[in-house]
Amino acid sequence: MEYRSFGKTGMNVSAIGFGCWEMGGSYGHIDEAKVISAIHRALDLGINLYDTAEVYGFGKSEALLARGLDKRRKDVILVSKFGTGYADLGRERNRDGRPEQAMASIETSLKILKTDYLDIYLVHWPDPKTPFEETMKTMGEIVDQGKARFVGVSNFNRTETAECMAARNVDIAQYGYHLFDRRIESEVLPYCVEHDIGVMAYGPLAHGLLTGTFDVNTKFDDEDWRSKGGLFNMPLFTKENFRRNLRVVDRLKEISKQCGKEVFHLALGWVLSNPSVSVALVGAREPAEVEANMGALDWRLTEEIKRSIDEIFDEQGIDTRPDVWVE
Repeated sequence: MEYRSFGKTGMNVSAIGFGCWEMGGSYGHIDEAKVISAIHRALDLGINLYDTAEVYGFGKSEALLARGLDKRRKDVILVSKFGTGYADLGRERNRDGRPEQAMASIETSLKILKTDYLDIYLVHWPDPKTPFEETMKTMGEIVDQGKARFVGVSNFNRTETAECMAARNVDIAQYGYHLFDRRIESEVLPYCVEHDIGVMAYGPLAHGLLTGTFDVNTKFDDEDWRSKGGLFNMPLFTKENFRRNLRVVDRLKEISKQCGKEVFHLALGWVLSNPSVSVALVGAREPAEVEANMGALDWRLTEEIKRSIDEIFDEQGIDTRPDVWVE
C-alpha cells in the first residue's frame, strides 16, 4: 500500500480509501455480508481510511461500517460528515450547519459507529442560512471535547473554505474529482495546497462510469440515484450524455489496454497522479473489487498518457474544467 501525508494532521493515509456512500443504499441493493467481507479485505490490504456520512442511508452506512470494523476501529482513520440531518432528528432543511445540528449529529454518529471519537468530522455541504463562523466554532468545540481529532469541509468552494478558515482551521477537505469533473483544479486545489489542507477525492471512477462495466443497455435500480440521470449538476447519466460518455470510456479502454491495465486503473491512477490529492475514495461491494483497485498503485501515468486522455475529451467536446463552480 502507498501512504501519503494528510495535510497538517501528522497522519499518513492510504492512497486509496474506502468510500461508504453506496453502503447506504443510494446505489441500489447491496449484499451486506459481502460488503463486510470487502471491509475486512481492505483492512488486510492496508487501506486505513473509511469515509461515511449521516445521510448515507440515514445511519445505515455508519452502522454497517461499525460492524465491518468492529475491534479494528482503532487501526483506521474514521471519517463521517453532517449537514443533511438524520430522519429521527427531523430535517428542517436540506442543508443544516447550525451549531445545535452539529452537536446532535456528532452524538448520533458516535453512537451508531460504536466509537468514542471520530478521526475526522466534516461539514457535508455549505449551509447558506448559517454563518460559516458559527458552524466552524462549533466544530472546534467538538474537537475540544475529544469527539473528533480533526475537522473540515466537503463540497465547499474556495471562497467558502476561506471563510471557514477565518473562524477555525480547516484540516481536511473533500471533493468530487474524476476525469469527467475537474472543477476543483482551477481554484480549490491550489488553495488547499497553499494552506496544507489534506484533500479527499470522492467519485474517482465517476460513480461507476469509469469501471468499464456499463453499456448502452445498462439499467439502474429505481433506488439508484443514477437512474435520475445525474447529481450535483453533473448529468453523467442522462440518456444523451450517457451514450456520449460511454464512447469516451471505450476510447479510454484502448489507452489502458496499451498500458496493460483496466480502464478503472487508468481513472484511479489519473486522480492519484495529482500531488494535491491525499486519498482517493473508492466504494466496494465485495472483496474482489478491493483487490482489483490495488492495480492502480503499481504504476504512474506519463505526461504522454495524460495528453492522450485529454485529447479524447476534447474530441467529444466535453468541457472538463468549467470556470464557474456549480452544485
